[in-house]
Amino acid sequence: MKAVILAAGIASRLRPLTNDRPKCLLEIGGKCLLQRSFDGLIQNGITEFVVVTGYLHEQIEAFLNNRYQEVSITYIYNEQYASTNNIYSLWLARPEVEGKEMLLLDSDILFDPQIVARLLASEHQDILALNNHPLGEEEMKIVPDGEGKVKEISKTCAISDAAGESIGIERMSASYTTALYKELKVMMEQEGLVNIFYERAFERLIPQGHTFWIEDTTDLFSTELDTVEDFNSAKELIPAELY
Repeated sequence: MKAVILAAGIASRLRPLTNDRPKCLLEIGGKCLLQRSFDGLIQNGITEFVVVTGYLHEQIEAFLNNRYQEVSITYIYNEQYASTNNIYSLWLARPEVEGKEMLLLDSDILFDPQIVARLLASEHQDILALNNHPLGEEEMKIVPDGEGKVKEISKTCAISDAAGESIGIERMSASYTTALYKELKVMMEQEGLVNIFYERAFERLIPQGHTFWIEDTTDLFSTELDTVEDFNSAKELIPAELY
């Protein structure tokens, strides 16, 4: 199974912290977010990585090449990182993972590696991690169906209907990635939807019979770093055992 890490964005809301480095290289507790993600994935047996880069991509490649020579890393450069969103970066990973099992991760998550362990240990092959906490307009919210699967995933769904936030880690089966890239082909090549979140593709697949089971990981630490306030808060909230 390959892990796909999307790390192309400019992260303008984290300026000035990202003026001279990509968000995934910001450090908390002496380790940058990308190192924490790689270490956590390797700890769980992942040895093949696909990293989609963009903004200041040379820094990301230099960091990973220097530190992780024992694993396989494929770099994909999103030349249009300034005008596209993460759905386009996911589309660019198509040659590496279409029709194959994969783990998909955003690069701006600070998380307990046990979250990955739970997803990999699950009996379900298509599953995502959820964090149940007070929600606002910016969170990627998940509305469950009656069986524990995703019925809706978006920022705009009703907060009262949501079970929590998708933290940005998904495990996908070969059949799911086949369906995903078929849908993305339409969205990218026919509809030009390059500047939206990839969760819109997940939503479009639900009526087609493809969705995720929900793994509640609220008891395990995770947080997304979108703003300077998020970054400062994460330094205070990260558990001692992860620091």
